[in-house]
Amino acid sequence: MAKDLLLEIGMEELPARFIRDAVNQLADKMTKFLQDSRIEFTEVKAYATPRRLAVLITDLAEKGSDVREQVKGPSRKIALDDQGNWSKAALGFARSQGVEPEQFFFQELQGVEYIYAEKNLQGADTAALLSESLSGLITSLSFPKNMRWGAKELKYVRPIRWLVALFGKEVIPFEIAGVQSDRVSRGHRFLGKETSISEASAYKESLREQYVLVDIEERKQLIVDGIKAFEESQGWNVPMQADLLEEVIFLVEYPTALYGTFNPEFLGIPKEVLITSMREHQRYFPVLDAEGNLKPFFVTVRNGNDVSLDVVARGNEKVLRARLSDAKFFYQEDQKHEIAHFLERLETIVFHEELGTIGDKVRRIVRISDSLAKKLQAESSVMADVERAATICKFDLVTQMVYEFPELQGIMGEDYARKAGEKETVAKAINEHYMPRFSGDASPASLVGTIVSIADKLDTIAGCFAIGIIPTGSQDPYALRRQAAGIVQMVLDHKLSITLPELFELALQVLQDANLAKRKVEEIKSDMNDFFGLRVKNVLTERGIRYDVIDAVMGAGYGDIVAVVSKSEVLMNAVAEPEFKISVDSFNRVNNLAGKADGNDQVNPAVFTEQVEHHLYEEWQAVRGIYAAKLSEGEMQQALATLTGIRGAITAFFDGVMIMAEDEAIRRNRLALLSGISSDCVQFADFHKLVW
Repeated sequence: MAKDLLLEIGMEELPARFIRDAVNQLADKMTKFLQDSRIEFTEVKAYATPRRLAVLITDLAEKGSDVREQVKGPSRKIALDDQGNWSKAALGFARSQGVEPEQFFFQELQGVEYIYAEKNLQGADTAALLSESLSGLITSLSFPKNMRWGAKELKYVRPIRWLVALFGKEVIPFEIAGVQSDRVSRGHRFLGKETSISEASAYKESLREQYVLVDIEERKQLIVDGIKAFEESQGWNVPMQADLLEEVIFLVEYPTALYGTFNPEFLGIPKEVLITSMREHQRYFPVLDAEGNLKPFFVTVRNGNDVSLDVVARGNEKVLRARLSDAKFFYQEDQKHEIAHFLERLETIVFHEELGTIGDKVRRIVRISDSLAKKLQAESSVMADVERAATICKFDLVTQMVYEFPELQGIMGEDYARKAGEKETVAKAINEHYMPRFSGDASPASLVGTIVSIADKLDTIAGCFAIGIIPTGSQDPYALRRQAAGIVQMVLDHKLSITLPELFELALQVLQDANLAKRKVEEIKSDMNDFFGLRVKNVLTERGIRYDVIDAVMGAGYGDIVAVVSKSEVLMNAVAEPEFKISVDSFNRVNNLAGKADGNDQVNPAVFTEQVEHHLYEEWQAVRGIYAAKLSEGEMQQALATLTGIRGAITAFFDGVMIMAEDEAIRRNRLALLSGISSDCVQFADFHKLVW
């Protein structure tokens, strides 16, 4: 007979950001444990609130399944001695499996005979197995941070206050840190009380009666519905940021949405400041009008019912008023100083002890930005804006507003620069140079912002590599992977005519001039090239490019990121055509024989003895200029079509002549011809790496 199983871990309030992963771990571990124990069940449902993690397993069998199992032992050669008797290895295997040697039988596996034992495994009693195992399963959960409490030895995310373990109506006994499992759970901290759960299936409703909604999705829907009701009744737009909504779900056990207001005079502060203060400090949802302008209202979620919501709203308004007053004070104080004042203070902030201050970094950014703008042949007005934007791009880091709200870096710089009379393009670039801030974020819209952003990120990456800080495994304290990915994204989004080696050279030259490089420049370049190569590969993978196409295209070099992506997309379409395999086979045959050529040999048409040699040479000479031009112009579709156009001449050449002719001059000339064609082929891709 099947029963439901309930396991609930009751604790002090958990950090909201820990809960989703923790309850998923609990569900996954429970699922694996039951599967490994051969205990059948229908479904594992995960529940969580700030004070509990729980799983409810439906239709759990009372006993594990019996199974007849074949176990492989030593090979026949090892299992039998010279007299045909069982060896010590075979007898040891019998003891370990609890069988008699007479039960052995031989079976062949990959051409070798092994002894096998067949044994019956009895399914364990579910209740007894749970009693033995639940304690270890619970304490095996991992968290970003753990703590001890009292005199307990256990390290856990928060003190465990109660445990509920019910198999049907039966309590599964076990103990953790002095807490015995029971059927008694606890309701809402203020509205509910302890409740005795009669059976596992009654869990949700028993807690609901005590003002606890254990279903995560139910709480989320209540919050969303409550906010949408305000939108409809008030004509508001309340953006529900995913990470904020996720956090609020795990801050409450019985959610009720409400709204409050704040003094409209605060709207004189940039809306980003107000929204950040509401979201980050108070976990409030901001309210916008139809045009996206901030309104003097906020929406929050109460951990309780709808009694005396007006009192709760007034309390939240009072707290928010203090927060916004602080923000207003910081904002006004910052306005009292000129940008030059903040630039001076950057000289006192250390970026890295081996790379100098933020002021030093800014000077490197200015030099890299200037060189990059020249490389890109930017107009003189753009170059002037780039120089100014690079010079002041970090000034807001030492403002009081950014000190209080670090996530506003760049945003406040743009606002303050605009108020200080800087050009709009310069002010905007200060904000844009932090973009893209995260995976999926947009690139800077302006060329000025893009150049300064690349220079900033490039200086950080090159500087770290120059002093030996290279990300390994999960360790990346300076977010170098994200910044490299951002550079790749910007180059692609703006189709910049610059290669990775050129970018590396710009940054490393500045570091060398400042005598900051602690490693050999060629080693740094090599490591940076490999590092960026992985970022380029990730971009291609995200675009759905096949792994072998990626390897083939990157095998021809990936310094020109725009070209690599274009070639990958063209090649992806080409490999879907059956005819293209014939072309690839021809190219590969050319490349294979080209390796035998002497690199110093030049093709001499006068040495040709067959018409097919002349024909291939003429075909190649006719298209190679067009092919090179198309590659240079980024017309990869036409470049590949031009290259494949000589396939017929290649086939005829191989059919019509003996490449490795006895006459050395003829042989070397034919190999030189193939070597020249091969050198053109490999500019597009390493076709050997394509898999059919």
